[in-house]
Amino acid sequence: MASAKKNILVIDDDPDVVEALRTILESVGYVVDSASDGDSGLAKMRAKKPDMVILDVMMRKETEGFHVSYVIKNDPTLAKIPILMLTAIGEKTGMKFSPDKDGAYLPVEAFVEKPIEPKDLLARVEKLLPLRG
Repeated sequence: MASAKKNILVIDDDPDVVEALRTILESVGYVVDSASDGDSGLAKMRAKKPDMVILDVMMRKETEGFHVSYVIKNDPTLAKIPILMLTAIGEKTGMKFSPDKDGAYLPVEAFVEKPIEPKDLLARVEKLLPLRG
């Protein structure tokens, strides 16, 4: 179960995905904020320093989430915030990514293809939250 009011920022341009994630995460006690693009997501991160970020790849640009993850990991004030990249890029483009083999190009703690089952989402969040520096 979620410990005391952990804050998770969801950066995704699909309002249905954001609402589904919000419902799942809030049901176990997380506080969820959202942003519909990378720029507003980064602004919210700098203002509120969430405990974790769930980040889409394809938003305004096909690779926007990759750019956002680089910015986060290269900003000393944000770099220790774990990122769960949740995307349909494999389904849409046929490209396959993995932090294990693509770590240099994919600065995230976990990479998951959409859709994700609620119990799998919660398990991954619970695993990544302790990584918060």
